[in-house]
Amino acid sequence: MKQQIAADRAGRMREARKLAEMLNALNEMPTPLIARVHGGAFGGGVGMACVADVAVAADTAKFGLTETRLGLIPATISPYVLARMGEDKARRVFMSARLFDTKEAMALNLVAKSCSADELDAVVETEVLPYLQTAPGAVARAKQLARALGPRIDEEVIDFTVNQLADCWEDPEAHEGISAFFDKRKANWVE
Repeated sequence: MKQQIAADRAGRMREARKLAEMLNALNEMPTPLIARVHGGAFGGGVGMACVADVAVAADTAKFGLTETRLGLIPATISPYVLARMGEDKARRVFMSARLFDTKEAMALNLVAKSCSADELDAVVETEVLPYLQTAPGAVARAKQLARALGPRIDEEVIDFTVNQLADCWEDPEAHEGISAFFDKRKANWVE
């Protein structure tokens, strides 16, 4: 983040595009992706859970789309967050930057299963096992079909999100929010 502060618009867009392309590659890969979530999943961590085909989380995990605290927006992860949660549910957490627990993450469709941290590996394994009995080509085609019929996430959408994030970086709010974060103080908009 400190490097992004010093970067120019083109540099910020390059970095945002790297994240966007990584998320898209994970979202479109032909094999199942099972997320194992423990600890904190904030911003990009939520995005990673959203591109997973199944997310399993420890009941102690915490989640948050915290970008707006910094004067930024969850731009590059937004297509995946909206695809996973739906607009109505995403709006509950998309703008407020509030943290939420695994129980709420399940209600938001972010997490499919929850368990204790001690059980996490075993529960993830139970999610993986059925895939080992399936035809890989059929699984790949089924995933491709689901993506084709789901919300549009293509180069145009990715370009839009990268530009939206670059615009935020140029706004004085982002400079104030990020400075406040690194200075460990409240941003000037916090009452």
